[in-house]
Amino acid sequence: MDKNKFSAIAHQNHSFYNPVNPAKIDKVIELLSLTANDKIIDIGAGKGEILLRIIEKYSSNCIAIEQYGGFAEQLKVNAKNKGILNNIQVIKQDANIAIKTFNQEFNVGICIGSSHALGGYLKTIESLTNKVVKGGYIVLGEIYWRKKPDEEYLEFFGGDEKDVLSHPENIFTAQKYGLIPLWSSVSNEDDWDSYEWLYSKSIEDYCYNNPEDPDCPEMLERIRSWREMYLKWGRDTLGFGLYLFRNM
Repeated sequence: MDKNKFSAIAHQNHSFYNPVNPAKIDKVIELLSLTANDKIIDIGAGKGEILLRIIEKYSSNCIAIEQYGGFAEQLKVNAKNKGILNNIQVIKQDANIAIKTFNQEFNVGICIGSSHALGGYLKTIESLTNKVVKGGYIVLGEIYWRKKPDEEYLEFFGGDEKDVLSHPENIFTAQKYGLIPLWSSVSNEDDWDSYEWLYSKSIEDYCYNNPEDPDCPEMLERIRSWREMYLKWGRDTLGFGLYLFRNM
């Protein structure tokens, strides 16, 4: 089964591909206080919702890096429908390759829930500090441990416990790279439930309405295992933080 297909179906009804409240996104956009001359880059932009909101508010020039073609095309459609396609450049390419083509030229660097695209949280910070001008902003969205993960959950989650930090450690780590924390907000249980249940429902609905799709048995097994892990452990164990830093 194509993981991008699964993700596209699971997220088809989400504005953001992470458990963030849209009001919190609007708040961080407000805090940026941008102008039409500012340049913004978003890593793993998905359907580009945060960039579209930035353009609508400030008329800034944005670059979206999104490797998955389905998301990149939908981003263009969304921008065209809002009449702001001229303000955004969509690059369908691996983020590690695409970001190397730019200099330190951006007023804002964004990576929300997509640090894996640049090799993890630390490498994302390193990359964006080198691409955002001094005094510019870096907006990050990153998971964190709310408590020590249960072994069974960690095995299902994959990776090493050390790959994910705590909420304070996400901030302190960025400070070690010279970033100044300006604002932060974490997702609450309602944010998580809204995200996870819509994620689950989208797969269930797709397979109910498309039983002839040969991928459905695997998709249903995956989403039902994911839902069980979320209810048993994930809801109390995993957090998601939104962070605004100044690059110094």
